[in-house]
Amino acid sequence: MAQDELVVSLGKMDIAIETTIYAFKTFANKPSGFAALLVWISKHASADVPVRFVMEATGAYHEKLAYYLTEQEKQVSIVLPSKISNYVKTLDIKTVTDKTASQAICQFGLGRKLEIWQKPKKIFRDLKQLTRERDQIIAERTIAKNQLHAEQSGAFPNERSIIRLNQRIDLFNSQEKEIHTEISEAIKTDKELTKKINTITSIPGVGKLTATIVIAETNGFELIRNKRQLVSYSGLDIKEKQSGTSVKAKPKISKKGNRHVRKAMYMPALTAIRNDERFKAIFVRLVSKHGIKMKAAVAVQRKLLEMIYTIWKTDTKYNINYLQKTTQDIQAT
Repeated sequence: MAQDELVVSLGKMDIAIETTIYAFKTFANKPSGFAALLVWISKHASADVPVRFVMEATGAYHEKLAYYLTEQEKQVSIVLPSKISNYVKTLDIKTVTDKTASQAICQFGLGRKLEIWQKPKKIFRDLKQLTRERDQIIAERTIAKNQLHAEQSGAFPNERSIIRLNQRIDLFNSQEKEIHTEISEAIKTDKELTKKINTITSIPGVGKLTATIVIAETNGFELIRNKRQLVSYSGLDIKEKQSGTSVKAKPKISKKGNRHVRKAMYMPALTAIRNDERFKAIFVRLVSKHGIKMKAAVAVQRKLLEMIYTIWKTDTKYNINYLQKTTQDIQAT
């Protein structure tokens, strides 16, 4: 799945459980391409055999096709990128291309019993759009503030430019407030979601906006089955490279995940470290262990994210003793 095209492989499994990939084609990632895809499928697949469409969750590029196929009453399964990545490692693929990646996803779908994807609730879609719009506005406001600072610090500041920049900043401030209001009003329309968000915000450092972003970006944890998957989905999982005794790179987070979730957890982790003694103790212990403050802060981000998921699933408020139960997991980070 890419912004402009769909790379499609068609495969089948016989009664002996042997898989065969027998067709391949590229389509435009737009409605006309979706229609052409269904025509192509009808020519290459038996009418009496159900076809399952399996796709990787690649940002927003897969969403239009998933909605289109669902509206056409087709079976759709959406798989987390980490699952596909781990599966590809088991295959004898020397060169990774769009075609080989498509074939790997096809083989994965043939060999797994996957759940049928259901369209997320409208409120999750609305909240995702609003929180992403807010993020964009804040980024543009930061640029405007930097431009204002540079203009005011210059030897010959342009007064008209300063006026326009201030007007632009005021507009961004006004729009951010509008979005906050719309987010609050949207949440109030769903009593169950309101209750869950209030429960999640019992976690130190996690506010309503953070909880909303995480819930919206995961569609209510729709594809998430455990905490490990959630960490991988956010790109906060650890990536290590080691080979024998000669190659040993420093562990780092993969960043191969949802950047919006990752970004949303940054400030809550710093707030929790500053204001909650338990998180502060974890941070200090990890820094004393390896001396890397950022690595310790990322560990706190992961733990906060896991706690959001646990509380969402259990409807149980934050337990002060929760961290004591998971100290060994954190120390192993």
